[in-house]
Amino acid sequence: MANDEMLSVAEAQHIILDQIETCSAEAVTLLEALGRVLAADVVAQDDLPPFDNSAMDGYAVRASDVASASYDAPITLSVVADIAAGHPSEVVIGAGQAARIMTGAPLPAGADAVTPVEVTDEPLRRGVLPEQVKVFQNSKRGEYIRSAGGDVRRGERVLGAGAVVRPAEIALLAALGVDRVPVIRRPRVAVLATGDELVQPGEPLKPGAIRNANGFSTAAQVMRYGGVPLQLGIARDTADDVRGKLAEAVAAQADLFVVSAGVSVGAYDLVKDVVRAEGELNFWRVRMRPGKPLAFGRFHGLPFFGLPGNPVSALLTFEQFVRPAILKMCGHTRWQKPMIEVVLAEDVTSDGRETYARARVVRAGDQYVARLSGGQASNVLSALVAANALVIIPEGQTQAKAGSRVMAQMLDWSEDVF
Repeated sequence: MANDEMLSVAEAQHIILDQIETCSAEAVTLLEALGRVLAADVVAQDDLPPFDNSAMDGYAVRASDVASASYDAPITLSVVADIAAGHPSEVVIGAGQAARIMTGAPLPAGADAVTPVEVTDEPLRRGVLPEQVKVFQNSKRGEYIRSAGGDVRRGERVLGAGAVVRPAEIALLAALGVDRVPVIRRPRVAVLATGDELVQPGEPLKPGAIRNANGFSTAAQVMRYGGVPLQLGIARDTADDVRGKLAEAVAAQADLFVVSAGVSVGAYDLVKDVVRAEGELNFWRVRMRPGKPLAFGRFHGLPFFGLPGNPVSALLTFEQFVRPAILKMCGHTRWQKPMIEVVLAEDVTSDGRETYARARVVRAGDQYVARLSGGQASNVLSALVAANALVIIPEGQTQAKAGSRVMAQMLDWSEDVF
């Protein structure tokens, strides 16, 4: 394939993902593992729960002793112990006996059921331990008891490599005593904006200057999808400056480059030449609107993305191409955003390239309705801010009429959509 050939979105995505490799593994603390992908199976080293314990505040009893208990004919038991959580008791429950017990407390020997406090004559559970307790309801053997290993057995694989660590997984890992978690390392992503016209946020605007939105939006997207941004700042429109900034990233052990601007056909678009001189470009144009000048290749052997300079184009091409690459590097095997069918509330036009129109999707009865969220020019950030979806007009189609059904890629699920 000639690297000046213009590819479809799907073709470009396939080439990119085919060349992206998952990062190596590392061990991190429990909370650092949140949102990460497990690099290895987790096998339980203990039973969970580790011992039989009470699921209720109540009385540990022998089920046979209270089998006939009712409100008309309560059973009276002698109370021989008071067992709190974290305080095992040496007592053995015999015939006609009970032990007051708290939720989570170890079950005493001899007991095979727990009677909830609500069905005894001690509803408030205050004061000294009573000598006797009346039970008004029968209890079956094993009732209100959390058996040792009832959740997880020692030696059982509880989480598999490739699982995403959510708060529920954190809870399970903590309960099993795991304090270091094997996960896929976050990729270090070098972020560079190019252009003589750029100034950083907070600096005064000089004539002809614009602020560096891309450097910060790209870094934010890197963070959102699991990477660690290495912000290189701004490279001026000289080959030496671009080359020097990229060399900084190599020295900082970057895993991936994302550079905005400098990959189109302008006289000062020098990034492609720098990359070709010390690496290769697989392609630099995609049949996509917005975002045709999208470059992918390698610099010093590392994956390289060149995004368009217009801020909306940079954001949207990142979503379609860089985001899946970062997710794959993080160990994810699914990187598709949710797609839903929507009804257009207005006409949407295209130039025949696969078009991603910024839109607001809302639920209306049993269907979803999409309306453009503002101007569709590639510099109009306000329309992207107002959007929660991208309406996709397929390649080769120049118009989608109001009332027609098309697919929309959801950027966010808001209250409007539920």
